[in-house]
Amino acid sequence: MATTTFNILNVCTGNICRSPLAEQLLALGLADVPEVQVTSAGTQALVGKGMPEPSLAIAASLGVPNAASHVSRQLTEEIVDGADLILAMSREHRRAIVELNPRASKRVFTIREFARLASATSDDDLRAEFVPGPFSGPVSTDPAGRMRAATAAATVSRSLVAQTESPEDDDVVDPYRQSQAVYEQSAAELKPAVDATVRYLRNALLVEV
Repeated sequence: MATTTFNILNVCTGNICRSPLAEQLLALGLADVPEVQVTSAGTQALVGKGMPEPSLAIAASLGVPNAASHVSRQLTEEIVDGADLILAMSREHRRAIVELNPRASKRVFTIREFARLASATSDDDLRAEFVPGPFSGPVSTDPAGRMRAATAAATVSRSLVAQTESPEDDDVVDPYRQSQAVYEQSAAELKPAVDATVRYLRNALLVEV
């Protein structure tokens, strides 16, 4: 049974650079939507570790108030089951998530892929997800239900929107143990995708049904 909370899960490898930054920025952008819960985990997590200094500095520069409180955790099948929208930092992570929990296939995207699909999903596409299907009742129009409908609409767009010319464009580069320039590149790839995701989910809360 669907709950009144919309759970967004962000996933990378170690859960110390990309996915916690995505978690923190999404939480910041949706802070006034109490129905949203944002978390993160790693496919090969450095369990119990915090974010490295370059990531902490970038998070602070982007307005994150408590990045140092992050603690890495390992992704599990149960964590995946509890998520309404799963945002992987790369195609490799998306594949690992579906292998871990095939039930998640329609809820998992790379974060840059989701942003791309969101930009191609119209208000009419969103409204269509509120229409009862032949084997289902009406979709809940509370905030969590609206955001689940937005996830479903993006899934539909996946079959309609052309792939990127370079598949790597759907990935966020891994900065771990790389130069400061790579940390900055990773953040520069991640931040617009987060912003597009926030805009899309906020619009889903407002669109007339």
